[in-house]
Amino acid sequence: MTYVVAEPCIKCKYGDCVPVCPVDAFHEGPNFMVIDPEECIDCSLCVDECPAGAIFDESKLPEEYARYVVLNAELTKTWPLIKDKPEPLPDADEWVETKDKFKYLEMVEAA
Repeated sequence: MTYVVAEPCIKCKYGDCVPVCPVDAFHEGPNFMVIDPEECIDCSLCVDECPAGAIFDESKLPEEYARYVVLNAELTKTWPLIKDKPEPLPDADEWVETKDKFKYLEMVEAA
């Protein structure tokens, strides 16, 4: 199994999880981050670091976030690898408790 970044990360992207990852498995998009399932070693260090509670063990992923397993795998192919903590989005604190954020996911950088 691997760990999966799910919906609570959308429009937050705090990034506290990135520097604790021993294998550099995180990739960054415009308003979301994902974990490369091929790189993840299931150490779980990222889970406790996420202020949004957005990272789940795939085997314990809530059903409403099932689509994020494929999404993490697909987006790691096109989004850049990150090794350092990014700056959280400016209004992250306003979005952290928001539900049903999938419609706000930006999958490509704006031109």
